[in-house]
Amino acid sequence: MGDDRANDPADAEQLAQRYRSLVDFSPDGVVVHERGTVVYANPAMLRLLAADRPEDVIGRTVTDFVEPSSVAPMLERIRRLTIAGTASDPTEMTLRRCDGGTVEVETVSVLTAWHEHLAYQVVVHDLTPQREAEAAQRRAEQFFTTVVSQLEEGVVVIDRDGRIESANPAARRIFGYDADDLIGTHIYDIPLCLLDANAQPMPSSWYPVIRTLATGETVTRFVFGLDRPDGQRRWLSANSRLLNPDDPESAAVSSFNDITEFRASRRQLEYQATHDPLTGLANRALVLSRLAAALGTTESLPVSSVLFIDLDGFKAINDTLGHAIGDTVLQIVAQRLQRGLRADDIVGRIGGDEFLVLLSGRTLGDDLEALMDRLRATMSEPIIARGHRIHVDASIGVAHLHPGDNRTPEAVLHDADLAMYRAKPPNHQNGPLSRRSDSTHAS
Repeated sequence: MGDDRANDPADAEQLAQRYRSLVDFSPDGVVVHERGTVVYANPAMLRLLAADRPEDVIGRTVTDFVEPSSVAPMLERIRRLTIAGTASDPTEMTLRRCDGGTVEVETVSVLTAWHEHLAYQVVVHDLTPQREAEAAQRRAEQFFTTVVSQLEEGVVVIDRDGRIESANPAARRIFGYDADDLIGTHIYDIPLCLLDANAQPMPSSWYPVIRTLATGETVTRFVFGLDRPDGQRRWLSANSRLLNPDDPESAAVSSFNDITEFRASRRQLEYQATHDPLTGLANRALVLSRLAAALGTTESLPVSSVLFIDLDGFKAINDTLGHAIGDTVLQIVAQRLQRGLRADDIVGRIGGDEFLVLLSGRTLGDDLEALMDRLRATMSEPIIARGHRIHVDASIGVAHLHPGDNRTPEAVLHDADLAMYRAKPPNHQNGPLSRRSDSTHAS
């Protein structure tokens, strides 16, 4: 019954009609040529060849519509089709249109029956949209490459295996490399020492791009140091992200700015804001900030005692020898204080000839007296300044801190200041005597 239905002329005609409808409405061109002559072209093929009517195509030689360079390969392909139903491989070629233009297409030829004869049915796919998309992509890539190559920001693309696919000129300049030395190199193999924000060697697991490749995480404003092959140390602010977050095999792009000069300027500004410009010691704001931090801790006190140091009779030095010599005296006193204290102690100049020392740990009793005696002895050594031999004494007041101390830093400073005035000798207002270095010293 099935065979009878298949051989039914009505069914065959219906099937042929459906096939013709599919061909007529196909978005791809379909053309049939028999013995080299075009015998059929669907509407899409007519549009592709810029034909105004079927007669512009049907009845003409098929090679009229093929670029000369594509004729021989086409004839060779159809020559190989000897059995009905066999098809050629998809092949790109160039067609000539009725308006004189050309169009690139992909064709598949099939040897098939056509009105009881064998003919070649060719399905023709227009490659114009694909070529336009490819050209647009090339233009975009060229534009991107041009823009990236002009950036002052370094840009590096790293594949999934951690190898560098591309690096713009700025990246090579920042890294200290020339030419294409970076391309194809694994980031672990580049002889660069990466440092964390504290200038300590950074574990490779911290590298921003490694984190991005491992987790897909976007990393922004990651600051790290870089020791280059030429010995320079540069500081960078880096961003790292996947090129295509939707692709699990996406490469990552790392971009970075050289912030070495900015970092140095900021550190300089921070230093200037927290240090005395004359002596280089911590200034009043920094010392009180450290004292506030010590008072605010609930653990063992990092500061045990506060020393308020005042130079006896310093005003007389300024009045008789001038401020330039007075400044020299202050600088030398500051140096002596630093030498006389431990590395963990903090010393600052809080104004004029007044200094404040924060003693770390527990320095009490005899140890504290011995330290104060050593400081007085160190500062009382003669100072030679511009030919003048100057003797400076110092008065020292002490304020002790204790666990749970609820005083403010200013209150502690006030208590140490009062203790200093109680410690001053009655004749401190007379000040030191100053003579030329060849004169007899008198205090």
